[in-house]
Amino acid sequence: MRRREFLRSSLAAPFIGAVSATTISTEERTPESVAAELEDNVYTRVLGVRPHIGAHEHISRLSGSRMPAEVVEALVEANRFFVDVEELSEAAGRKVAELLGAEAALVTAGGFSAMILAAAGCLTGTDPERIDALPHPDWPKRECLIQKAHRFSYDRAYRAAGMTIVEAVDRAEILEKVSENTAMIAVLAAVEEQRQFGPPVPKRRALPPEAHVLMPEELIAIGKKARVPVLVDMASDLPPASNLTRWIRAGADLVVVSGGKGLRGPQSSGILAGRKDLIEAAALNAAPHTGIGRGMKVGKEEMVALVVALERYVKLDHEKEIAGWNEKARWLASRLQGIRGLTAEYAVNTKGYADVDLSWDESVIPLNHDELRRRLLAGSPRMTYDGTTVRVRQLDDAELSLVARRLREVFEAL
Repeated sequence: MRRREFLRSSLAAPFIGAVSATTISTEERTPESVAAELEDNVYTRVLGVRPHIGAHEHISRLSGSRMPAEVVEALVEANRFFVDVEELSEAAGRKVAELLGAEAALVTAGGFSAMILAAAGCLTGTDPERIDALPHPDWPKRECLIQKAHRFSYDRAYRAAGMTIVEAVDRAEILEKVSENTAMIAVLAAVEEQRQFGPPVPKRRALPPEAHVLMPEELIAIGKKARVPVLVDMASDLPPASNLTRWIRAGADLVVVSGGKGLRGPQSSGILAGRKDLIEAAALNAAPHTGIGRGMKVGKEEMVALVVALERYVKLDHEKEIAGWNEKARWLASRLQGIRGLTAEYAVNTKGYADVDLSWDESVIPLNHDELRRRLLAGSPRMTYDGTTVRVRQLDDAELSLVARRLREVFEAL
């Protein structure tokens, strides 16, 4: 068997094209073979760590996403050769920029790395003395303006670069606080209907819209008027696929994308795209240079694999892919019916695809959500999921069957 055929047969997860409510296709892997693999694999043999079935979002703490076969092939082949890393970085950036419709781009060591390098570039420009000074800028133009609703723990990245966070509550306060000392305005990509941020939730669980929360386009307009760069962090906001180019088209100066989530590239990869001058400045702060980003190396293999993952993503039939996820959710919801005290609903979420939303009567099923998660992690096969939502987008056919089986076992045992 040729190497390409071997990789595809051994690493590619089967995709459900059409799943009925009574049967699913498990031609390449069976629930039994997957359960056995979960107990005997490189993680258990080498380190004694038990993998889990990923019925969850692309959460970094839980390993992000899974690379498709062609991405793994690219990574393996790239390992065979030596290249000039700066030359490779420039070439990868040009290709990524072309695919995103940006002036320029930089492959980074994850989304957080992209945020640090973006902030660094806005602070220093191409001035070598300022690059050397980070993370302790001694010049006035070092403030990062953020609307309070757009703040979250990852804004530590901007502080790590040396920025001072300036927080504003509403539009009036943003206009008041943007000044000659503002080096960057940081923005989160938002679900437009809710004007809220974060991972997808079933629409019925979404909070009411908050009128004072500004959408990225509104903050981009403020930045343009003040001549201050605006960064949009959309690290995990795929789907919708249109987000990949939306914020560049909307005029954002910088956009952050995670490589190891919706794109399904290496987990330790990311993208910073945007204005050519700012990308050039960010790159001078990054490896292989000796600036603040020196430790955020991106291996040659990861660069190539990220580009292949991005090329793959832009060619996908996204409607077909989401239809496949939705069919999985329908099948799983159907398999969890008839359990006393449990409601398992097919639920479209705020990002436009379906999950299975679980709720139960604790007087009938004496478990809270934390206890359920502990039982699922302690059992065999091991599994975990997002809060009340079982997310199916990362599950292959055999894993989907195991999730249905495992949930029934846990709920029916009580």
